[in-house]
Amino acid sequence: MADVLSQSEIDALLSSLSTGEVDADDLKNEETEKKVKAYDFKRALRFSKDQIRSITRIHENFARLLTTQLSAQLRTYVSIQVASVDQLPYEEFIRSVPKMTVLNVFEPSPLPGRLVMEFNPNIAYSMLDRMLGGKGEPYSKVENLTEIEVKIMQQMFQRVLEVFREAWLSVEEMDPLMEDIEVNPQFLQLVSPNETVVVISFSTTIGDSSGMINICLPHVVIEPVLPKLSVHLWMQEKQTQRDSLEYGVLERHVKRAEVPLSVELGRSAITVEELMFMTKGDTIELNQSIDEPLTALVDAEPKYKVQPGRMKDRIAVQVTDFVEEEEEYDDER
Repeated sequence: MADVLSQSEIDALLSSLSTGEVDADDLKNEETEKKVKAYDFKRALRFSKDQIRSITRIHENFARLLTTQLSAQLRTYVSIQVASVDQLPYEEFIRSVPKMTVLNVFEPSPLPGRLVMEFNPNIAYSMLDRMLGGKGEPYSKVENLTEIEVKIMQQMFQRVLEVFREAWLSVEEMDPLMEDIEVNPQFLQLVSPNETVVVISFSTTIGDSSGMINICLPHVVIEPVLPKLSVHLWMQEKQTQRDSLEYGVLERHVKRAEVPLSVELGRSAITVEELMFMTKGDTIELNQSIDEPLTALVDAEPKYKVQPGRMKDRIAVQVTDFVEEEEEYDDER
């Protein structure tokens, strides 16, 4: 959208035009000139704006679910909010991660490859301290984790992955499986350095500790579900699901609806005088032969050809054929 000029700026521009300081032709030429936008091939934008918006929406839901889950699990104040969603080369993401941190590597089955969820040490150790009965102090000793601490962290992060699965359920049914915990990002090579990734950063506060949680989604890993991240497709699927549900409800109601069914034995035309002098025992000749099938009418509309008979001491008819539309039209004529 073009910038809107204030009244003072408009007055200054008109004054410059009237005094000759600015030439109107120069302004026209400037507008018609082709503007060149620099493009960095190392930062290829492989995700559309629609897809970025969908990813943002998914992880805003993830932040809400994780806040609830950790608040109940750690029994302390927890606040998690999406701070930014950016696409950048994988190499740039690795350089932005601290040298010593907590990297949760997991497989998002059935999607190929691996994803990584990076927890700032302040956040990770605050969670660990709360799990061990402490006050949630953010002390850091990434370089010498014990086997017990690693095991507790793995169980803790597996619950986080269950929340991640629930957040993505509207797009893809994943089964994320914890693979490993790394502390040095230099040893973590998920994809090639130039591969485009989406990094979702969460501003996190747990008790008195604060830090960032980062999720790295490589393009090559989530490429199979990218078409589902289109807002148009998502809305279309929701509409289709809603239409299918409404159709099913409507179909059940229609099937239970009652309609009148009658069988026409034949027709005859008589005069009013004949009708007036008709007495008991008189016979009316019909236009229906006993060798021809009768017509069954549904709500006064001819639908079936039937044969009269009896069934368990009751008068009944047996459907032998359907009435074609052309026959109905001929009868009406």
